[in-house]
Amino acid sequence: MSTADATDDWGAGGTGRGVERKADPGPGSGGAGGLPVWVLGLLPLLLVIVTIGGFVALDGPGIGDRTGPPAEELVVEQTVLKPGTIELTVRNDGPDAVRIAQVQVNDAYAQFTGPSEGVGRLATAKVRVQQPWVEGEAYEVVLLTSTGGTIVHPIDIAVETPDEDGSFFGLMALLGIYVGVIPVALGMLWLPWIRRIPAGVFRVVMAVTVGLLAFLAIDSTLEGLELATLGSQAFGGTALVWIGAVVAYLLLSGVSSWLSGRRRSAEASGASPTQLATLVAVGIGLHNMGEGVAIGSAYSSGALALGAFLVVGFAIHNTTEGLAIVAPIAHTKPSLGRLALLGLLAGGPAVLGAWIGAAAFNTSVAAFLFGFGAGAIVQVIVQLAPTIRDGEGRTLHPPAVAGLLAGMGIMFVTGLLVAG
Repeated sequence: MSTADATDDWGAGGTGRGVERKADPGPGSGGAGGLPVWVLGLLPLLLVIVTIGGFVALDGPGIGDRTGPPAEELVVEQTVLKPGTIELTVRNDGPDAVRIAQVQVNDAYAQFTGPSEGVGRLATAKVRVQQPWVEGEAYEVVLLTSTGGTIVHPIDIAVETPDEDGSFFGLMALLGIYVGVIPVALGMLWLPWIRRIPAGVFRVVMAVTVGLLAFLAIDSTLEGLELATLGSQAFGGTALVWIGAVVAYLLLSGVSSWLSGRRRSAEASGASPTQLATLVAVGIGLHNMGEGVAIGSAYSSGALALGAFLVVGFAIHNTTEGLAIVAPIAHTKPSLGRLALLGLLAGGPAVLGAWIGAAAFNTSVAAFLFGFGAGAIVQVIVQLAPTIRDGEGRTLHPPAVAGLLAGMGIMFVTGLLVAG
């Protein structure tokens, strides 16, 4: 074999056997049969659409007619009480249309007006029942369908639903400020104290902060799961809580990564003190939005006592959130404007949540918001965790564990003061 032949077989570091090398086609080059790449990617999707269209056009061949009674699943999403009437907003969660034939209130038949035709899948309808009711009494409304099915909806305490006018939304805003903005602002007054404590004590304070946030994340998740089980299941039910959590975690992770790329002076956690404080405020704000939704919806239904004890309870419970915000920026010199902005980010969403809950409460939306808040808080915890490491690089050292437990204990005890 000549030198030229050897070069042809092996090349520069080749594998022998006379293998011919081909250039790698570019991303826009033709594929099989010379078709463009975008056509090859779109072709399977078009075939799926054609297949589904044919199946629908032929009326589902092979499935046959279903036997047995229709599946009737009506869910009451909202109750509005006015003098002499009880109005229910219902949604059809089942696959079949549901027609309401009769209504009972406390085992007595009542006159009602509602949809003349059946309520289709995922559709909503209002059922207005002519029923004199007494404030403070309990009622049980039973919807009887045309097939003999029953949907039972209890009203634990009958209270007139307030009108949604300007004064109503003003009251909701005031309530949101009481339970969100003011407590967070008061908690931020701990900033001068945090600046003067030793490094070891500061790590414990940061551990307390993580404990506070961990409790909020658990609380948000449980609240969302409870709401999801009470409302419509057609849009995902409890899955909405977990979807909201994942969406929030990924969004905040992306935002944090983007901010870290712009601020090379970041800490070892990947975020500067200002970024950490902002993320904490956003996470707490999302939690407070979910809290506001629960407060507003409870107030509109009359299930929440708006006494001074309630305001004091929420204030004490949420004041610790201010500590969580200022802890990451304890050794910086933030302006008053930045501190005010952080406070509004954390407390302001409670006002928006109260408006949403009182005016357009929907269990699916509320469940998603609670999950969103929980996911945001978990992402913040991941960002804060490196700040509690000791000199040996340990995160769960004894002082940190004590701080974590103390933070969760504080939130639990102050949460007992909130009465609904």
